[in-house]
Amino acid sequence: MFTITIVAVGKLKEPFYRDACAEYAKRLPAYCRLDMIELAEHRLPDDPSPAQIAAGLAKEASAIRARIPKGAWVCVLTPEGKTLPSEALAGRLRAVKTGGVSSACFILGSSFGLDPAVKALADFRLSLSPMTFPHHLARVMLLEQLYRAETIQAGGRYHK
Repeated sequence: MFTITIVAVGKLKEPFYRDACAEYAKRLPAYCRLDMIELAEHRLPDDPSPAQIAAGLAKEASAIRARIPKGAWVCVLTPEGKTLPSEALAGRLRAVKTGGVSSACFILGSSFGLDPAVKALADFRLSLSPMTFPHHLARVMLLEQLYRAETIQAGGRYHK
């Protein structure tokens, strides 16, 4: 069975985000194996300097790299990534699966983003939208889109 790993930096504190993520995490195993990895966000002062942010992102990067499954297709979520309609994301995942790769890893950085070294590891860079959303909402949106992509591939009725 195909495995999707989500490596996310930052803890979901609000129950409504946790509940939404749990709902899609409950649905996805009908289509794939899901591994959710939540990493601690590096603590920064209230008004961090660019150097402090860069140092924090570098520390987060080493934790992220350690959790990427060996041989996985890597997708980094980043504002400068490509936006895709749901059908195109489903098609991309289908191509990964039929290309002989047994797992995909989606990486969500902290509220300050991702270290350039992590972005360099990406097989694909994805943007969920050109709009700005709360950081933790991106995790919910990613899970929903992965569920939608899986149901599209399976010919399900969820995507209308």
